Amino acid sequence: MITHQDSIHILIADDDEDDRAFFNEAINELKMNSKLTLFKDGKDLMEYLKLPNIKLPHILFLDLNMPFKNGFECLKEIRANNRYKDISIAIYSTSSSEKDIEDTFIEGANIYIKKPNDFTELKKIIKDVVNMNWQFHTSGLNIETFFFSV
Repeated sequence: MITHQDSIHILIADDDEDDRAFFNEAINELKMNSKLTLFKDGKDLMEYLKLPNIKLPHILFLDLNMPFKNGFECLKEIRANNRYKDISIAIYSTSSSEKDIEDTFIEGANIYIKKPNDFTELKKIIKDVVNMNWQFHTSGLNIETFFFSV
């Protein structure tokens, strides 16, 4: 469980440079005790996670539509490896397709977030997700609570 004195390690994998910049700016404005690491695709993300001496993140924001290795492939690979069992995965996508939501739920994502167009909304989403009681959220996880909306 994340406590307030811990630095929260957040990863985001998103091929859209503007979305990564937008996310980084939101994190900076929130002035959270956090470390943000950004990846431009799923291949770079998975190479990073496989490094032996890294501190694993608390939360991973994962875009679905990326080149080289998409978010769905990353999700399956992460959930297949017990080393990553404590990483909370927030799917962070422009898609609101029921199939994408259902498939990522089945494969073990913790929450599904449709990317907001509004900066204030993005900050609220990040703050809510980071402050979420993940232990409670994942114990009662069902498809109705999986799709996050502000």
